[in-house]
Amino acid sequence: MALRPVQVNVKAVDPVAVGRFWAEALGWTAYRPRVTTYVGPAGGFVWPDPVVLGLNAVPVPEPKTPAKNRLHLDLATESPAHQAELVARLRALGAWPVDIGQGDVPWTVLADPEGNEFCVLEPRETYRDTGPIAAVVVDCADPRAMARFWGEATDWVVHEVTGDRAVLRSAQGHGPYLEFLRTPDAKTAPDRLHLDLLPRPGDDRAAEVARLRALGATDLDIGQGDVPWTCLADPEGHEFRVLAPS
Repeated sequence: MALRPVQVNVKAVDPVAVGRFWAEALGWTAYRPRVTTYVGPAGGFVWPDPVVLGLNAVPVPEPKTPAKNRLHLDLATESPAHQAELVARLRALGAWPVDIGQGDVPWTVLADPEGNEFCVLEPRETYRDTGPIAAVVVDCADPRAMARFWGEATDWVVHEVTGDRAVLRSAQGHGPYLEFLRTPDAKTAPDRLHLDLLPRPGDDRAAEVARLRALGATDLDIGQGDVPWTCLADPEGHEFRVLAPS
């Protein structure tokens, strides 16, 4: 039994606009089967059996606070010229540079049209085969503890664990990495982006949720009401959801 990360959930005042931005940014397609905007590769809406980690923009009434998000995306590039071209194209789409204290670094930090931070990385061999999203990066206090929890919670493989960084990736070796980076910043605002997990076909969602609680997850009430998914928080308070196959 293990859950698979299937999408990054992005809360947005205007999910259509945010979904359109990310579709253009990643070279993917924005689908809107219900009230949310799902972003994934071209070829048709693949839910409930996604083969990549997509994005799902969902409507909320509250705009992003000034606090830096605890989860962000790193985008991959193939060359310095590609990095420069991508940054210019993203700015033309409505992104803007932000200073999160990164200093003089070889990557570029931008924000999407609703202020969600992300990075356009310089070319790195590690991310040559990830697709447009190199990594989903999560700020944390204890990467070792995050590796233990998320390594047990999901079917992804732990690749690296140090006191400063933990890295996971799908057992199939494709798609982005999931990286937990040690930071001194404490959580000060509700998560604007979070991971959604899906049981494997035939697995019992209730049993999976119980297993996560035993690993240290806690129930989370964000005003979701009666919904077909379960909102939880990991041991450091990062929000995530366990979805029901549909």
